[in-house]
Amino acid sequence: MKANPLRWLLLFLLLNAASELPAQQSEADRKLLADIRAKAEKGDAQSQYDLGNAFAVGRLGVAKDEVEAVKWFRKAAEQNYADAQYNLGCCYCKGQGVAKDEAVAVKWFRKSAEQNYPDAQFNLGCCYCNGLGVVKDEAEAVKWFRRAAEQNFAAAQYNLGKCYADGLGVVKDEPEAVKWFRKAAEQNHADAQNNLGGCYQNGQGVAKNEVEAAKLFRKAAEQGDAGGQYNLANSYHYGVGVPTNHTEAAKWYQQAADQGFAMAQMGLGRLYQDGEGVVQDYAEAAKWFGKGANQGDAMAQTFLGALYLSGKGVPQNDIEAYKWLNLAASQNFQDAFQYRDIVRNRMTPEEVAESQRRAALFTPRVEPEPHTADFGARTSPQLADGPPRADGTGFFITPDGFLITNEHVVKDSSHVRLVTEAGLISAKVVKVDSANDLALLKAEGRFAVLAVASSRTVKMGSTVATVGFPNIGLQGFAPKLAKGEIAALSGANDDPRYFQISVPLQPGNSGGALVDERGDVVGVVAAKLSAAAAVATSGALPENVNYAVKSSLLLSFLESVPEVAAKLKQPEMKERKFEDVVKSAEQAAVLVLVY
Repeated sequence: MKANPLRWLLLFLLLNAASELPAQQSEADRKLLADIRAKAEKGDAQSQYDLGNAFAVGRLGVAKDEVEAVKWFRKAAEQNYADAQYNLGCCYCKGQGVAKDEAVAVKWFRKSAEQNYPDAQFNLGCCYCNGLGVVKDEAEAVKWFRRAAEQNFAAAQYNLGKCYADGLGVVKDEPEAVKWFRKAAEQNHADAQNNLGGCYQNGQGVAKNEVEAAKLFRKAAEQGDAGGQYNLANSYHYGVGVPTNHTEAAKWYQQAADQGFAMAQMGLGRLYQDGEGVVQDYAEAAKWFGKGANQGDAMAQTFLGALYLSGKGVPQNDIEAYKWLNLAASQNFQDAFQYRDIVRNRMTPEEVAESQRRAALFTPRVEPEPHTADFGARTSPQLADGPPRADGTGFFITPDGFLITNEHVVKDSSHVRLVTEAGLISAKVVKVDSANDLALLKAEGRFAVLAVASSRTVKMGSTVATVGFPNIGLQGFAPKLAKGEIAALSGANDDPRYFQISVPLQPGNSGGALVDERGDVVGVVAAKLSAAAAVATSGALPENVNYAVKSSLLLSFLESVPEVAAKLKQPEMKERKFEDVVKSAEQAAVLVLVY
């Protein structure tokens, strides 16, 4: 059968429609880039910073170039531009576009921090806390954490809480630690939730409340925090603050164990050994004990040694048994001594010597610290993440924090944060529909919402609008309105899932609500027509040829999540003033940052 070139071109158009960025530089991007470059070359610090951002992430049609980004960040930083000083410090700290130099990073963090830039204050505190580029000084670290924390910077609040909890740079003060953990936890900082849960569980700085502790552990666990998952598993395992439930315990131990959390690997091994919450399986128990033991966990080493002693789940082997029991005993783990004496009494001197040789050669193979929250700090504060790898728009559909965006916005994310009126909060991806480019997320809090209406009654020519966050590195973080019409009732290649819309869109609009004249959601902004494909077809760049997923598909997607579908706001029955429509769309819109 002879190939149809037009059919393949239409398929190419359709495939490229789902891209967040056009395949080549658009005319609008070219003009904007030229304007920014011209101002930057004349010495405008804001433009120099904007140009650095464009090169740092590959925006406005330029290829990502970290060296060029550093060049422009430096020019703006030397003019005392705080944002650029912070970004330049991050480049030196991570060795991006310049040789890694922590001392120089500290220099630029300090310049930015002294201008009251909270991100820089936080990172400077981390440098002092960990001795990166400066002499370690915990009191100086506390000073900078406090300055950022007082600006409601959640990670700094958490780290300040850790300093008070552990007596680092300040006199140990558990109530003060609780105060700062609570402030960060209320911004959905997972490590703060986990630590605050620990305070409630142990009555440290707050009245003991095991039920409240379990609630906080759950909040952290559901964000993927390994420590929270482990603590929640323990709560279910031993019935502390929640009813005993070994199946739930196994579920949460498993999630933490898969992240390399040694104590969770130990806990999961015990459940397999005892057949609690899972089918009894000594081989599986030995596997998880082995993972924890190899990271140096004394309890896991003891249980692994006991399995080698008995030959359950592993071949009976006194040399290996004595090795692991000896390692646990060297950490003064009391249960190890009894088992070690049992196996020692039946070993030859040669076997004991071999076992001791193996123990002497043992080096704990600690797995990488699981990335459980934005900053992952546990025993010591860590530097903040760099810029997000992607961003887009979302909109709330239930008052308790369920929101919608595009699947391609959050795809392959390790974590997601939202910029809201209440500050920066975390969100988790609940469910995705890759075929229709939809994603359901959940954040903690109370939010203004939009109603979702069926798209079946939408007509060609209907007025529609969206409020989103395009080109945040250049246009800023304030929400932007874009208005247009329904240009066609189908998308590229007559795809019935999409509307073609004349609403002008930019990178960052993806995932925004497309609302009608009543303010109801009739679509989800999804894509621009591929500029490269359009040029190949017609020789001209497309103008305002954009697409939105129809809301009927969104409603079908939400029906698969009954707890969300039951909370959806009812659509409006009459038209409203356009200003009121814009206001409601703005209140429900949120900037989505993906890491």
